[in-house]
Amino acid sequence: MTKLSVNVNKIATLRNSRGGNVPNLLKVAGDIQDFGGQGITIHPRPDERHIRYQDAYDLKPIVHTEYNIEGNPIPKFVDLVLAVKPTQVTLVPDAIDAITSNAGWDTKKNESFLYEVISEFKRNDIRTSIFVDPVIDMIEGAVKTGADRIELYTEEFALEYGKGNKEAITPYAQCAQLAIDLGLGVNAGHDLSLDNIQFFKENIPGLLEVSIGHALISESIYLGLENVIQMYLHRLK
Repeated sequence: MTKLSVNVNKIATLRNSRGGNVPNLLKVAGDIQDFGGQGITIHPRPDERHIRYQDAYDLKPIVHTEYNIEGNPIPKFVDLVLAVKPTQVTLVPDAIDAITSNAGWDTKKNESFLYEVISEFKRNDIRTSIFVDPVIDMIEGAVKTGADRIELYTEEFALEYGKGNKEAITPYAQCAQLAIDLGLGVNAGHDLSLDNIQFFKENIPGLLEVSIGHALISESIYLGLENVIQMYLHRLK
């Protein structure tokens, strides 16, 4: 079964909008796991507009499943990850002012940089994953960085699938198979939802984990958090 890691950034966004502690991020993370979620993902950004750096520390004793911290490996982020020691770190090349992640790494252009950062994380027994577009060259480049896994950036698939274009899955399936052949694990994330997750999972070989936040939290407003998590788990079997 593909693991479901729930990104709780949107819970932090809602909390921060009023300046208090409602909703309580730590309680929600605990509830998600109690409801069957198999991981918690956070993506702190330098301006701390949703997840704060302190949240990363506060969540550590709460997360008893898999703990995934995503972000651009600027020095402050690297220091945070090394201090918290999550299960996994996912490196994402997002600009400081980006609303959300919008591209994968150029693994060939950034090979030496990624190799250096990943080596440091691996020396500290932290599993590493890098965010990549579904491009064969980028998968081949990912191997040379020393990463344990790739995370396929799925926005384009989600957009095309929503238009009825199921052929959009093809480059993702091809890249996933190549990653497996090269010894990399395969994760995926960005704009996956209840509408497209089952089709995606059924067509991607060896899919280990999906990280879902915006859609899952939005769907939960209508359907309830516990119910939505169970719906995802059913589709991921």
